[in-house]
Amino acid sequence: MTTKQRYEHIIAWFSVNVPIAETELHYDDAFGLLVAVILSAQCTDKRVNMITPPLLKDFPTPEAMAATSQEVIFDYIRSVSYPNNKAKHLVGMAQKLLSDFGGIVPDDIEKLQTLPGVGRKTANVIASVVFDKPAMAVDTHVFRVSERMGLVTNSKNPLQTELQLVKYIPAELIPKAHHWLILHGRYICQARKPKCNECGLTTWCRYFQNHPIS
Repeated sequence: MTTKQRYEHIIAWFSVNVPIAETELHYDDAFGLLVAVILSAQCTDKRVNMITPPLLKDFPTPEAMAATSQEVIFDYIRSVSYPNNKAKHLVGMAQKLLSDFGGIVPDDIEKLQTLPGVGRKTANVIASVVFDKPAMAVDTHVFRVSERMGLVTNSKNPLQTELQLVKYIPAELIPKAHHWLILHGRYICQARKPKCNECGLTTWCRYFQNHPIS
């Protein structure tokens, strides 16, 4: 099986079996999602979804968040991972949105990465989810699942994975494919023990070919 054929089969399976694939983070607008994604680094979406409603109720705009302090934000997000760093990033992000972008979340990946707390993965999430751009965000699930299934080979870092994925996935499907891979990794192709007996992709999976269920 060629790499191109593997992609075609896997994409076809997801298209039929997972026609709707979206972020599990709750948000109302671009700013709300940006806040949520910054908070989600090394933290579960479930935990972030508990934190963001009271936070964004009191600080719903860049203007409101930029006018408060790191210490105040910390009290809202203390149950998240790395709350000190993330509180600092959120206030800095809001201030930079005001100073550099007129309070509007930019749709450009390079501009997004100038915001505190925003790396390439976060920038790609915002670009794809909010602006429907063909940006492939690579988190731990995407990195693992792509390598296991054989969609990427010998990737050393998320950027290498991203570049291999976008080479074969049609541009119009990239925003959805990002969620296909995340959700598959979260619920089926889990890190410690993949649930191959529940997976519909074993026919085309490189990992399963080398580790068949006995």
